[in-house]
Amino acid sequence: MSDQTRSLCVFCGSRAGTDPRFALDAREVGKMMARHGWRLVYGAGDIGIMGEVARAAQGAGAATMGVIPTHLMQAEVGKRDLGMLVVTETMHERKKVMFTNSDAIVVLPGGAGSLDEFFEVLTWRQLGLHVKPIYLLNTAGYWAPLANLIDHIIEQGFADASLREFFQVLPDVATLEARLVETLA
Repeated sequence: MSDQTRSLCVFCGSRAGTDPRFALDAREVGKMMARHGWRLVYGAGDIGIMGEVARAAQGAGAATMGVIPTHLMQAEVGKRDLGMLVVTETMHERKKVMFTNSDAIVVLPGGAGSLDEFFEVLTWRQLGLHVKPIYLLNTAGYWAPLANLIDHIIEQGFADASLREFFQVLPDVATLEARLVETLA
């Protein structure tokens, strides 16, 4: 790995979800980032698994960059003790700032916002606008239905089979860590 600090963009839920494994894996991802000296770039919230990953990363010594639009500062309890906090005007600007300040994208369980973020970076990859790796952490099988939907889209002729090559669904944090070590070296 070069002397430059690597940054991971983490898209994830501003809610905790129903399975305690979501928060557990979020904390493990935060600690894993610190072990490797990688910076967390995320949505700047202090709630849900978004808050879990940030607090774990900070607690273990990782650098942090949060990006949040003005209208979500109160709703997502904008975390103000980050290494860097960027406040944007729009959600689209938020995604762009997060993406441009990262070397890889990791998607943890989340809702419509996380899906929007995933599909935007996936579409950009499909269009050849970037080659950054995109990883879905499949905690408790959370992303299996999404992977099946994308396979269905390909089977029905609405996307080329190469779409499936632009992201990887990984079963656990250990596998994610190994993949990131390979790709960020």
